[in-house]
Parts: sequence; structure tokens; C-alpha cells
Amino acid sequence: LDILKDGGTAIDAAIAANIALGLMEPTGSGIGGDLFAIVWDAKEKKLHGLNASGPAPKSLSLEYFKEQDLSKIPPFGPLPVTVPGVVDGWVKLHERFGNQKFNSLFKPTISYAKDGFPITETIAYYLDKSKDIYMHFPNFSEVWLKNGQTPKKGDLFKNPQLARTLELIASKGRSGFYEGEVAQIIVDFIHSQGGFLSYEDLTKFNSEWVEPISTNYRGYEVWELPPNGQGIVALEGLNILSGFDMASYDPISADRLHLEIEAMRLAYRDRNTMLGDPDFENIPVTEWLSEDHASV
Repeated sequence: LDILKDGGTAIDAAIAANIALGLMEPTGSGIGGDLFAIVWDAKEKKLHGLNASGPAPKSLSLEYFKEQDLSKIPPFGPLPVTVPGVVDGWVKLHERFGNQKFNSLFKPTISYAKDGFPITETIAYYLDKSKDIYMHFPNFSEVWLKNGQTPKKGDLFKNPQLARTLELIASKGRSGFYEGEVAQIIVDFIHSQGGFLSYEDLTKFNSEWVEPISTNYRGYEVWELPPNGQGIVALEGLNILSGFDMASYDPISADRLHLEIEAMRLAYRDRNTMLGDPDFENIPVTEWLSEDHASV
């Protein structure tokens, strides 16, 4: 709200909110993650898509997983770590749609990280639930535990280390994260844990502007980002349901829920067999979203 009151655009405000979520809702957001955005530009009358999701480390190969007798990527530790895309996403969105100074978008969160903010009930619950999983990883106890406990609902929490990182990004932009001190700390830590992320992986990353994809559901055009995102799954689910008279079902009836569940089950089946990285394989988006495919 403060960003908008100062004359900022909706994108300025969204970036500022996203930065704040990384501090205040760390169980679901953060500068180590990715960003996907669909932006309507009223002046251009055009929809823009941004895919700011990072790839796996270049040096991490399928052969390594085979050698380690791993049939899937483990959920924790250094191996599932990909190039963080969110910071470059903020930069790209701001360059195209922002009008405030980039560093001003960080100021509220930096203040909260230094001075503290009250932990909400939901975040306190998930931090406590995650404690047993993460407490054996380096740095977790230093940041998140006090006398062996995570913050409780209403506790004032500070994260001065994050504040310092955000200050570097605010002052240097993209290079404050993907180059220099922060990038080297990330790489050194991942390597010390047995991971593969390299300095070159970070410096060479660039998010991509992409053309959104859509389907028409009963007169409404519904838009998603193309693969590697999973939005196409929702579009296929709607295409399948287009073949049924949904209005004839009670909205909370078992019969209607059954149709919706089965439509998404089929869409997720296609995700598991067809969805991947378009830079490395041909994904049949047009066929996937066709009426013929939905009716099979």
C-alpha cells in the first residue's frame, strides 16, 4: 500500500510484497526460490509472461544419480538446489513495469529484518513442524532457533543476515546476488555440502520473457505460463470439463467433485509423461491443449 501511495506501479508493489514474504513467510518464499509472473499491460493491451525459474547446475548429470544409486532427486540437502531465479525476476519486472527506484522496494523489508516483526500463527506452526528436518543443517539453528526452539506466535523475530543480503541487492541490483560476495558464499556453501551449483551457473542465469498460453472455457479465456511451468495442467483440466454439462451438477455434489478430480487426474498424468524443459525436449503444447486431446 505504501508503494502504491507513493505513486508506484502494481508491479513495484508486487515486488516489494514478494521481498517481504521472503522474510515474513520463509516457509513458502525466499530469495533462493523462483518467480513466475503474468502481467497485463493496459497501454499495450498485451499480456506478458516472465519465467524466472533457474535450471539445475550445469555439472550435475544423470550419471551422478546413477552412480549414487539414486532413483529420484532427494527432497533435502544440496542436490535439489537449482539456480535461484527470483532476484533476476524482480530486476526484469522492475525494468519493464516499475517506476520507483529499485532500492526503495527493499527498504520496508530491510527495516523489518533489522528491527523485528511478530511471527504469525501459521508461520510459527510450520517453522516448528520443519524444525526436526532442518535443525541438523548448517546455519539453521543460528538463524531460526533460540534455546532450541523456533519462534512462537507473536514473538518478535529479526533476521539481520537477510537484511544485509537485501541491502547488497538493493544497492547493486542483479550483480549484488548473482556475482561477487553473495554468489561466492552460496557456491562455497553448496560445494561444502556436496552440491554442484557453480559461480558460472549464477552469473550466466537470465530469466526469460515468454508468451502465455490459454484455453477458452465457456467463453472465458484462461491464461497460464507455458512449460516448464505446470499451468498447462489447469488448462487441460478445463478442456476436459468443457465436454460436460457442469451447470447441471450441484456445486458440492459428489458427482461434480468426481468429474473435477478425474479431469485433473488425467491432466496430471499427461504432466508426468509430457512436461519437461522446452530447451531440451519438444513439448507438444498445441496438441496437448487441443479439443481432440481433451475428448480422448
